[in-house]
Amino acid sequence: MINTTTWNRLRYSIYAPVYDLVATKAFCKPRRIALGQVDWEPGMRVLLVGAGTGLDLPYLPHELEAHLTDLTPAMVKRARERAEKARRDVECRVMDAAALEYPDEHFDVVIMHLILAVMPNPEQGLAEAHRVLRNSGQLCVMDKFQPDTHTAGLGRRALNAITSLIATDITRQATPLIQQAGFNIRRDEPVLMNGLFRALLAIK
Repeated sequence: MINTTTWNRLRYSIYAPVYDLVATKAFCKPRRIALGQVDWEPGMRVLLVGAGTGLDLPYLPHELEAHLTDLTPAMVKRARERAEKARRDVECRVMDAAALEYPDEHFDVVIMHLILAVMPNPEQGLAEAHRVLRNSGQLCVMDKFQPDTHTAGLGRRALNAITSLIATDITRQATPLIQQAGFNIRRDEPVLMNGLFRALLAIK
């Protein structure tokens, strides 16, 4: 299997210097829409999982206790620099989304943007998100997904062999993944490329 944690750490270390050039402009509106679905309250403890260089930070309210993780040290370094430049007090740590180093029911909100389609085991990532969320906590997801109405056809699966190697899986379905992890989906909105990218809000 090519899509492994070790491979992801390597390839995103390579991508880190140019990641913002690709991801900043294209995903401004999707990030804003996704985070706008969250019912924010001052003082919430928030976890950004697989947060890359911290491109979600400008769209977060300031009155939060924010924690940011990513698998790749080069990404976390850039996220920390972004937070410092914006004068945001954010704890930034290198961490595997499939093995979060936080206690049970520790967060009010978990944000997973552009990670479920990349992880080798998204089920484990969602299980960890569920574990660290308090009861009635909110899960904010924004990613590319295969439509829930049907599984990927032969052509898409063939293309996925290439996209999974260089970037992302394009055959995963949002609703089964999120519901099987124990979440209830409250909002589901297309945000980019005719619904290929969706923003979902789910409750534990």
